[in-house]
Amino acid sequence: MPTKLQKFEAFKQFKNSFAYSYNDYIIKNSTFSAYGKWNKEYFNNNYPIIIEIACGRGEYTVNLAMRYLHQNFIGIDYKSNRMWVGAKQSIEQKLNNIAFIRTKVEFLDKVFAENEISEIWITFPDPQIQKSREKKRLTHPKFLAHYKKFLIPNGTIHLKTDNDIFFNYTIDVLKTLRIQPLLCSYNLYAEENNSKLEEVKSIKTYYEKLFTQQGYSIKYCQFQLH
Repeated sequence: MPTKLQKFEAFKQFKNSFAYSYNDYIIKNSTFSAYGKWNKEYFNNNYPIIIEIACGRGEYTVNLAMRYLHQNFIGIDYKSNRMWVGAKQSIEQKLNNIAFIRTKVEFLDKVFAENEISEIWITFPDPQIQKSREKKRLTHPKFLAHYKKFLIPNGTIHLKTDNDIFFNYTIDVLKTLRIQPLLCSYNLYAEENNSKLEEVKSIKTYYEKLFTQQGYSIKYCQFQLH
């Protein structure tokens, strides 16, 4: 098994992977090379682009790409040694509708142009449960406002988590913003006879399987930013 440093270096060489420059001046004053041109210059099609934020090893991104060949998927995380797993698997599976980007969530408006993204998945992120870290939660109002910069009008956001504090916080944020969830479940795998949730239940990451085996209920929410 390669070391962490070897994975960092290998990730840079993968044809489906991109690493953002972290020089403050460059980040604040320029955009990523494929900004506004992901369909034209990377995917070579006009299919919708869906991103997974804080994708970790990229399991969910890869599974989505394998299932929906007429959509494009991009996994995003700060740690490329994690994404190395999904990037390598995607190459081995010869998936052409997938990419991985190493960058911070705060810089995504430099990576994607207005209306360039159709959907966002947030799957089992760090819940940042300490009150002092509330602003780091990926459904904090500042992040939702950030996503609107590159998400299409009424683009969909999907959230999956096992954490009650984070999920309840998100629901409260949506209420404050007067956003009515399209779908909402406090125990996804206990839901029956709901065809709209079957698709969401069909993909499980390693940690999702682990959490369910340990008795944790999986929460899911789907909403749009008006």
